[in-house]
Amino acid sequence: MSEVKLGIFARFRRYFLAGILVTSPILITVYVTWLIITFIDVQVAGLLPNSLDFTKQLPHQIPGLGLIISIIVITFIGAITPGFIGRTLLKVGERVLDNTPVVRSIYGAIKQIMETVMSTNSESFREVVLVEYPRKGIWVIGFVTGETKGEVQSLNKETLINVFIPTTPNPTSGFLLFLPKKDLIYMKMKVEDAVKMVISGGIVTPEVKRIKKS
Repeated sequence: MSEVKLGIFARFRRYFLAGILVTSPILITVYVTWLIITFIDVQVAGLLPNSLDFTKQLPHQIPGLGLIISIIVITFIGAITPGFIGRTLLKVGERVLDNTPVVRSIYGAIKQIMETVMSTNSESFREVVLVEYPRKGIWVIGFVTGETKGEVQSLNKETLINVFIPTTPNPTSGFLLFLPKKDLIYMKMKVEDAVKMVISGGIVTPEVKRIKKS
């Protein structure tokens, strides 16, 4: 594959990921809000006589057409977002969501989660560890954020490590623990995979790569 094709593919991938980061919080927020509104409508409509169902389906569906259109639209949004028009539209959209009760809470949480998952340049979480917390026999996933320094370390004889224990499904909130290094089990799991596992509540579990013996 030529360098030109690789450059075009890299640019397309960058725009697509940028589009995902921008559109996902908004689309998921709208979807969750729509589910709530639809649920209320269905419950109320059940109490009313002659309630109408406005949900309609196209008589003929083309397989894959919706997916192709979605990829094109998301990539286009990712491409225009860095520009003046894209930034303006994004600010207006976020302002509307931030000023809408209930919706702003959903949007804020989803946005934090997406930024955590999609941020590949962040070095805040360095390594994944297993920690016995909140008691012996119970294990949780933690993220090493660095070595403990300052007064906290000076008051302890053992070498302490800063470990962030995330909550599910929002890994941006959690607990900061100062733990002895000997009490940590360092894992080979990537930070991105660990974050996905936390967000999904353990549903998404990365496969263990087995080393083939020669």
